[in-house]
Amino acid sequence: MKTARLHRNLLFCSVALALSVPVGALAQQAEAASADPAPAGQESQGDPATLDTVVVTGVRGSMARAIELKRESGTVQDSISALELGKFPDDNVADSLSHITGVSISRTAGGEGQKVSVRGLGPEYTLTTFNGRILATDGAGRDFAYDVLPADVISGADVVKGAQASLSEGAIGGLINLRSASPFDQDGQQGVIRLEGDRNQMSELDGHKFSATYSNLFADNTLGVLLGVVYGKRKDRTDIAGNDGGWSRNADPNDESWLWGNTWGGAIDPNGNGELDEDEYGLIAPGQFRVGSILEEKKRRALSAKIEWRPSNSFKLTLDGLKTRLDSPQVGYQQSYYPLFAPGRWSDMTIQNGIVTGFTMDNPDPEMRLNPELLNMTEHRVVDTDLYGANAEWKVSDDLTLTGDVYRSTSKRYSGGQDTYVVLRMNQPNVARIELSGGAVPNVTALFDDGRQLANGLANGQFGGSDFNTHYMELRGDNIVDEITGGTLGGKWYVGKFAMDDLHFGVTATDRKKTRDLINNTLNGGADYYSGDNAINVGALGGNVLSHSFTLPNFMRGVNADFPRTFLAFDVPNYLNQLAAYNGNARPGGGTYDFANAAPQWNPLESYRVSEDTKAAYVQADFSGERWSADVGVRFVKTRTTAEAWDAPILSITENGAFNYTANYAEPTAIRQDGDYSYVLPAGNFTWRFTDDLQLRLGAAKTMARPPVDKLAPTNTTASVSWGEFTQIYGGNVDLKPYEAKQGDVSLEWYFSENSIFNVAVFYKRIENQLTTSWEPGQDIGVGPILRPDGTPIGTEPTLFNVMRPINGDYAKVRGVEAGLQHFWENGFGFRAQYTRNWSKSFVGDQERPLEGIAPSVYSLGLMYEKGPWSLGATADRTDGFVTAINVLGEGYNEQADAITWLTAHVSYRFNDRFSLSLEGRNLLDEAQTYSINGNPLLSQGYYRYGRGVNLGLSYRF
Repeated sequence: MKTARLHRNLLFCSVALALSVPVGALAQQAEAASADPAPAGQESQGDPATLDTVVVTGVRGSMARAIELKRESGTVQDSISALELGKFPDDNVADSLSHITGVSISRTAGGEGQKVSVRGLGPEYTLTTFNGRILATDGAGRDFAYDVLPADVISGADVVKGAQASLSEGAIGGLINLRSASPFDQDGQQGVIRLEGDRNQMSELDGHKFSATYSNLFADNTLGVLLGVVYGKRKDRTDIAGNDGGWSRNADPNDESWLWGNTWGGAIDPNGNGELDEDEYGLIAPGQFRVGSILEEKKRRALSAKIEWRPSNSFKLTLDGLKTRLDSPQVGYQQSYYPLFAPGRWSDMTIQNGIVTGFTMDNPDPEMRLNPELLNMTEHRVVDTDLYGANAEWKVSDDLTLTGDVYRSTSKRYSGGQDTYVVLRMNQPNVARIELSGGAVPNVTALFDDGRQLANGLANGQFGGSDFNTHYMELRGDNIVDEITGGTLGGKWYVGKFAMDDLHFGVTATDRKKTRDLINNTLNGGADYYSGDNAINVGALGGNVLSHSFTLPNFMRGVNADFPRTFLAFDVPNYLNQLAAYNGNARPGGGTYDFANAAPQWNPLESYRVSEDTKAAYVQADFSGERWSADVGVRFVKTRTTAEAWDAPILSITENGAFNYTANYAEPTAIRQDGDYSYVLPAGNFTWRFTDDLQLRLGAAKTMARPPVDKLAPTNTTASVSWGEFTQIYGGNVDLKPYEAKQGDVSLEWYFSENSIFNVAVFYKRIENQLTTSWEPGQDIGVGPILRPDGTPIGTEPTLFNVMRPINGDYAKVRGVEAGLQHFWENGFGFRAQYTRNWSKSFVGDQERPLEGIAPSVYSLGLMYEKGPWSLGATADRTDGFVTAINVLGEGYNEQADAITWLTAHVSYRFNDRFSLSLEGRNLLDEAQTYSINGNPLLSQGYYRYGRGVNLGLSYRF
């Protein structure tokens, strides 16, 4: 025999092989995802004329395939497989991945899974491929947004947590390879059509989806064709609350990280003596907060195709393509409050543990009273993702197989100038009281001089356009194009000597070009064109900008606080049209209004061009003995990077009013930076089989993950000057080094019965060059004193800025343990449980910091029953709280995502071989994702509630 590895269950091995070999994949990915090599002279997928037609479907079959893939993999890996052709376990790929040991996800509007983290490490440490090919992304970085990809086009996914030289570099947390189906997975004609309906109980909004998959073999089973189509439309609502960095904290002379504070209107002064007393050091108070809801109409469509030609056992050619479009415009109706402290603005303050928990605002000055705001945020997100490729495999002889692969992956999103952040400001005198409630929203009461109350007045339609003035109006959005071209030449040579089975070798080349063009109206001052002294009463605009009030069903249910829960309908497109129609009217600042002066334009300071050219070569040797197997190899990687951005220094800053400033910039000049780096990445794995069912894995490797693309571009922004926060944020520079890690894994796996496993693993990673953010307060960046509108300086000293920039930290350590248990009984019942615990910390200089984005604990429990026509199950996935941003109010004041449990369930019934009916529920506990500072409920940072959803589906097979 030319391999000493044993296959214990031929049925499940054959199914696993058929589903795991990613036809059209890069050679090294295909080898990693498939089961062990077959003896020379035999095709791993068998003679195409004599296909095995036994196919196991459903939850039980899916989990059986996943177990066999794990068992036969060369390194630590977990997998998930489709229930049947065109049907993934969950409607969203990320949600299905969350059931895997060590995987956690973050969600976008509507509660849909979007970003994936592995073993606690954030999405930036993870690489996502599709059939072994890198997927282009529509965001600023490299982390893939899974909501652009319908689950219907996926047949399986492998989460590779270890490392092999033959695998693509770029992942430290984990490599996630998504797999599409092959027309050779099943014999003959196969097809399925599905119709689904969706209902959210919180929003009372509906959705629907149509999907179809067709597969067939032709030309004496040598030519296979697979086609897929998906179209879905769903309305979502997400209730939100939080702030835009809205907590204010006094300077603290005893805290080197917070010597300047961020109290824009002056130090919070409870005793009113005009001094920063010792008992006021570091005092925290609300600066800004908002509450509202995001409404989204999400349309998703996808087309997929694969053609495979297998004219003989020695040659295979695959052409495949995937084209998706996600069209998900969002409209956010919010109420915003800016009760920032200023001398004389607050009275009757209450303080608890260094936090101002309540105050009254009764100053009659129009700029000092509470001026509630209507905030309308829209996001135009239309993403086109394409992936096309060709793959050939040639078995030159019994001992040598060569493979070649080329592909093109693109992602395009054109949102430039189409997103809005528009504010209308109430202009009526009132007396208001703000009190922190310990919930997501403070208590807000306001009594106006004419007797109207804020909450009741909104609910009863007592407020209209004449009660509001125009205010901040940011028109923004970016155009992002990501283009990846890749190719691979690889081979496998059977050695059969000195315990060596196979020698894998290959070279890869990848060219990535990513551009971002930000289009907004902050650089030209257009965002403030209609604010301050130049504000217009909305009632004078006409056009019914504020048409009526409305109340959303179940809005912010579960948040026990007293605040307005009714919105005024605020039509942004109509508002912009009315502003344009106001052209020619006299402007208090001189001249006449001209909407063209507020229109968005290209912002060079936050635009960039980044290109990466990567070459890699690898060699990997596979060994085996009677009870052991191993691989050892090395991968050499060289990357050249070119980044282009623009810079424009601030010439002056003009104060237009309270918290209203305009910066005057110099003409932009181009900046070009070139960088390169090379890495040698060794990897080795060893598996010892104590028995046929008990095996121990050991793995060690050096791995790397590249910095996010936007962190390579030398961009910078001072947009926060507009509202009085003098901070310069640098986007990055090309000399940032990739993350690199030395890692080790030990895993024990016990396959104690069919479809059952108990596994426990420990892992360790020492991450060098981890990215973090430096905070440099009180820096002189060359800006003189702030000017009055007439051009005269207010003071004599330069305007100091807080400066933030990404930097390579010293190092970080991550260690953890994960355990999983899965079992099915003959009576149809089964369960699945997993737990991951990790401990992490990072070091920058002599400072120890938590590593951002790492969940300390992730665990889940699933119960299921499948017998005869019935299939039922429920799964609870829990992610413990973790730090998302450090030092947001000085050292030790960290923002954290609070713990969340996501419960899903399903029940399906198969009437016959043709028809089946399914009912699925998601977020059945009606959980909300919340954020806070250090877990303190008084310091809420964010709140996102998605509601409970149900899905009803009907399938027809032919």
